[in-house]
Amino acid sequence: MTIHERWMALALKEAVRAYDDDEVPVGAVIIHKNIVIAKGYNQVEKMRDPTAHAEMLALTAAAAHLENKFLKDCVLYVTMEPCPMCAGAIVLSRIPTIVFGCYDPKMGASGSVLNITENKKLNHHVHVVGGVMDAECGSLVKEFFEKKRKKENHKDTKSQN
Repeated sequence: MTIHERWMALALKEAVRAYDDDEVPVGAVIIHKNIVIAKGYNQVEKMRDPTAHAEMLALTAAAAHLENKFLKDCVLYVTMEPCPMCAGAIVLSRIPTIVFGCYDPKMGASGSVLNITENKKLNHHVHVVGGVMDAECGSLVKEFFEKKRKKENHKDTKSQN
């Protein structure tokens, strides 16, 4: 197991927490000098807050822990490629490296749809490592949305009877 897989496995545990809460299963951890200083998982539905993404919650917790808005000596591990909002916050946090699991072909902002994190026109760019434990992270998301579709189809079938 590589170091990236070790930390991604912890982020995946956070994603499972989101899954168990019926949230899109994304989890994040932030590492500072080989120690986990922050964790987060999607809580958009629970908090009724569109900004309550795993990365946003982890960034806030890490900044509080370090008592600094800049996370210069940290690495963010997140199970899915960040969206534009999260990618922007990552850039603003000055975090030097993010490692993500599965790619997001619909909203990914670290190379899939947009590339905010490595955009050379911005005053800070982030080194990105994508695809770490891609299959494990992606299968959890896929399973979640399949379950959602089945539930919706079941509701539609019931309402037609």
